[in-house]
Amino acid sequence: MRAYQVTTYDKPPSITDIPKPDPCVGEIRIKINACALNFADFLSMNGTYQDTPDTPFVLGMEVAGVVDAVGPDTEAPLIGTRVLVFSGSGGLAEYGCFPADRAVPLPDQMSFEHAAAFPIAYGTSHVALHYRARLQPGENLLVLGAAGGVGLTAVEIGKVLGANVIACARGTKKLDVARAAGAHHLIDASKDDIRAAVKALGGADVVYDPVGGEQFKSAFRACKPEARLLPIGFASGEAPTIPTNHLLVKNLTVMGVYWGGYLAFKPSIVSESTQTLFDWYVDGKIRPHVSHVFPLSNADTAYELLRNRQSTGKVVIKID
Repeated sequence: MRAYQVTTYDKPPSITDIPKPDPCVGEIRIKINACALNFADFLSMNGTYQDTPDTPFVLGMEVAGVVDAVGPDTEAPLIGTRVLVFSGSGGLAEYGCFPADRAVPLPDQMSFEHAAAFPIAYGTSHVALHYRARLQPGENLLVLGAAGGVGLTAVEIGKVLGANVIACARGTKKLDVARAAGAHHLIDASKDDIRAAVKALGGADVVYDPVGGEQFKSAFRACKPEARLLPIGFASGEAPTIPTNHLLVKNLTVMGVYWGGYLAFKPSIVSESTQTLFDWYVDGKIRPHVSHVFPLSNADTAYELLRNRQSTGKVVIKID
């Protein structure tokens, strides 16, 4: 079968022919239909991601497809069931074997492309805003990187939860995408003073930040007393240092959020969140924004698009 594989960390990934795997005890095999790309994949390519498997391995963390085989003595969805799996790796291939307890049956209304774009972005934003920050109706939610894969879902979820959503992104095109997702106020990070713009709107109660760097520093200074800050990632390449004396003076709270970590120590949080999000999807309250779909043969092009920040929402690979 074809797979987009990392063979060594000193060479770029490539399409490779590898044997079709057989599921072991506790596993299912999926005929993969779609897989979403993530910035964490770039860390996996050079071996610096916290959950990078040993080489050689197949890239692709978010997988949607049909159960094709079930391992021995394994409780799993029936063969033929449409499922979503957060796999960590293995998704950019024609088939893959994954833990059966990671498989979630899809709503009938959900396409494979939407399913692949779903777990990390929506799961991270929902757990961050609902479970960690306890976002309340009427609060000011500042979303940095608001047109990106996770940022856009934070805009949507913030609106569903009744917040006043302030979207910050670079350029008119990306801000238009955030507006369409439900943002109430827009800040152009390429030219606007983020701190001044947020303070003019009354300040931030909650800051959702997948960017880091200078944008985090500006958002930090625009916080109301008792605000909650959610570092999600550091797309800018800089993990900022937080002045703890300012935390003290303004009674601020900083909450780290790593969605995948809950799968290991509190999986009920993920399963409850996923069910809520599926219900919202079926009700039409949220809708994944997939800006580009590529075939597996064009995976290099898809990753370059993501690397150069030319996409909005998610980029998905469709497996032919």
